[in-house]
Amino acid sequence: MSLADEKHLVLTTFRRDGTPVPTTVWAVPLDDGKIGLWTSSGSGKAKRLAHTEAVTIQPCDARGRVTVGSEPSDAVAHLVDGAEFAAIQVKVRAKYGFMTKLTKLLSSIGGTLKRNRVPYGDRGIVITPSI
Repeated sequence: MSLADEKHLVLTTFRRDGTPVPTTVWAVPLDDGKIGLWTSSGSGKAKRLAHTEAVTIQPCDARGRVTVGSEPSDAVAHLVDGAEFAAIQVKVRAKYGFMTKLTKLLSSIGGTLKRNRVPYGDRGIVITPSI
């Protein structure tokens, strides 16, 4: 099974000082062995990807606990929008179904309560694993 076929991945991005920041994400397979996911343009991972494309990915459970026996894989990631993002959206909705609607609802409620309204899932990330 490829990393893109996993239900959850830990995507580790890096701050400017090199500090790793792990985030649990949903992932979908794209062409040529690439992996797609969506994020908010205001998210920390989107901001970190703006200054470094280097990431690691590793299978995990929904709570971010890495799969026993798995190793992190080095990769390169970049933000996308337009047609590439639209293709990722279709695949994420097909793979995760109702959960996409539920997380959007919970995100909007949380953003309203915090008065912190960032767009939900308005950018895509394409990850190219190192060979």
